[in-house]
Amino acid sequence: MKQSIPTIVVSEQQSTCELLKLYLQEFENFNFLASTSDFSKVCNAIKELEKSLVIIDISLYQEQGLNFVSKITSEFKNCRVIVLSDKPQVDLVIRAMRIGASDFISLPLIKDEFFDVLTKHYLDMTGAKPKKSKCRVVTVYSNKGGVGKTSIAANLALELAKITKENVALIDLNFQLGDITTFFDLKPSFNISYMLQNLDKINEDFLLSTLEKYKDTSLYILADPPYFKQADNVSSKDITKLFSILRDTFSYVVVDTFGGFDSKAINALENSDLILFVTIVNLPALRNCQRCMELFDKIGLEDEKIQILINRYMENDEISADDVEEVLGKNIYWKIPNNYFTMMSAINKGVPVSMINPDSNLALSFKNLALMISDSMYRQNFTKKQGRV
Repeated sequence: MKQSIPTIVVSEQQSTCELLKLYLQEFENFNFLASTSDFSKVCNAIKELEKSLVIIDISLYQEQGLNFVSKITSEFKNCRVIVLSDKPQVDLVIRAMRIGASDFISLPLIKDEFFDVLTKHYLDMTGAKPKKSKCRVVTVYSNKGGVGKTSIAANLALELAKITKENVALIDLNFQLGDITTFFDLKPSFNISYMLQNLDKINEDFLLSTLEKYKDTSLYILADPPYFKQADNVSSKDITKLFSILRDTFSYVVVDTFGGFDSKAINALENSDLILFVTIVNLPALRNCQRCMELFDKIGLEDEKIQILINRYMENDEISADDVEEVLGKNIYWKIPNNYFTMMSAINKGVPVSMINPDSNLALSFKNLALMISDSMYRQNFTKKQGRV
């Protein structure tokens, strides 16, 4: 017997309620319980249900609707929420998804589109089909040492976890001189070498119980191997398989990788959705950056996923941001300000920058970078749905 998911419709518009009721009855896998505009009644009903779907129209009362979505998604983990609106601006979609909505559909409702969304959620909620990964892998890379890529990877990963409230993995692929655990003052029980030796045993439960969770956040850290020799047995195929497993468990994977061009580093770059190519503003670093970009092109990395990130940026530098863009032939994606004392204090204490001074220009820059990356994921998914890509 097919499992039927209890469904509640929330809308001020009677016509919308009636149409949704008809569609739900036709779809069959979702059991229409009631339609209402009373938020408290919805909460009381959800409390009694093992699983549920709430479809909420926020066209008339946008802020109240979003606040309600935030409330039920945080309090009822087995409740899915689909948001409807006749004003589907991208920023509104991003807000809804960030606070926990599972999907966003434009009004007036298109039946086929609505049924596609219902099918996807039914399969996910009943376990009839594995969830399609929406993970984004972000690799922080530089082929030049000393430019701060590890501090960027560490602080970015933490900010992504704090902002999105989703599970984020921070992976140290620097097999010789990894420093991620030092930046968080951790001594993990397991490292990447152990994971790669046990790939056939790894699943979501294993990862979430084995990786080092950072304090009370949703950031999970996979450390580098403690001994150099352990890296010798790691193959490119192992790295690819690890990435595949991580994508099924985490919403974001942030990778701090070795700065060279060995097969493991190239494999990580090829498996990334976004490469933050870190440089600083001086002539040797920029020349090095130019050569690296040429090599990226030769190995066939897609240009659109490679983004330039300037670290330790100062507005009054002799070499301007415009000069950098002209030299590299590419726009700067992000600039992290130079704040030596805040960064060194964080590194020496083994804590993220936001714990030293959350209002510093450095902490705010990492937070805004994480916002930009998470927002771009929502924007990309929404524009694909709208057929504008």
